[in-house]
Amino acid sequence: MKLLKLVRDDTNIDFLKWRVWAFAISLVLMATSVGLVATKGLNFGVDFIGGQMIRATFTQSATAPVTELRETVGSLGYGDPTIQRFGAENQVSIRMKLPEGADKNPELANAMAEKITSKLKSDHPDVRIDGVDSVSGKVSEELFGKGILALLAAMAGVSIYIWFRFEWQFGVGAIWSLVHDVTLTFGLFSLTGWEFDLNIIAALLTIIGYSLNDTVVIYDRIRENLMKFRKMEMASLLNLSVNETLSRTVMTSVSISLPLIVLVLFGPDVIFGFSMAMAFGIVVGTYSSIYQAAPILIWLKVGSHSFVPTDEGSGSMAERIGEDFGAQP
Repeated sequence: MKLLKLVRDDTNIDFLKWRVWAFAISLVLMATSVGLVATKGLNFGVDFIGGQMIRATFTQSATAPVTELRETVGSLGYGDPTIQRFGAENQVSIRMKLPEGADKNPELANAMAEKITSKLKSDHPDVRIDGVDSVSGKVSEELFGKGILALLAAMAGVSIYIWFRFEWQFGVGAIWSLVHDVTLTFGLFSLTGWEFDLNIIAALLTIIGYSLNDTVVIYDRIRENLMKFRKMEMASLLNLSVNETLSRTVMTSVSISLPLIVLVLFGPDVIFGFSMAMAFGIVVGTYSSIYQAAPILIWLKVGSHSFVPTDEGSGSMAERIGEDFGAQP
């Protein structure tokens, strides 16, 4: 039986032909993402801003009565609520600041939640309370700070590893690719207003790992071809390397994307943001490995002189460290 191949063995796509356009488009998208985050901000979840969030579904209504809910909850004396649709049109999230003193006395937060949910059930018999989350201001600050530190530490560790694994130019290429992926994901969540919580931080860390793995496989093949084809023009060598690993790249991306698409379409609303971040990250991670991490090596002057041993019997730093990743096509 003939095996199915998503990518033919003799594939020869001229990816590097569009490297300038790809870089220009990426720079525009990154600048737009930074602008969106700076002006519009992110829709932080309770994890990061503290407070209490009540998720509710109106089972007998096509749409949730947001205006009525704002008046109902606001009349309880806990301040003005922030009410947003959460998933379907008949689902909402109700956010409230915690009452004063709740950091030291959690019972105050529990009492507020009980009073709000009771009021909702009495005024709206078809309401179903899907969950109540409470996070103090101090805890939310720690979660946000540690989440950002985790992202920065992961990116710094990646760049240092690539630097020693290959050469400094490859480290710069890898970190640029990761910054590209993370920035566009931030921009997506700012543009759409989807909730940004700890689940999204977990998704971003996973995206960094995926993008790194894809980039290292391509870099490994580039390094092998640099030592094999000393006289080949750099753009042609990069095209050759990307095409040789394209089958592996496509197969990995497709196999990961399929379950993510199912989760986005049919998964529970509580993980919708995580699923969307992952699905989007797989796409931009694959794109950046080909159109960011690879072509940047040309502008950083990587060429036939790279990975040439300086002393007889000694190899490059990468050869001394050893082979950590296989570059299987």
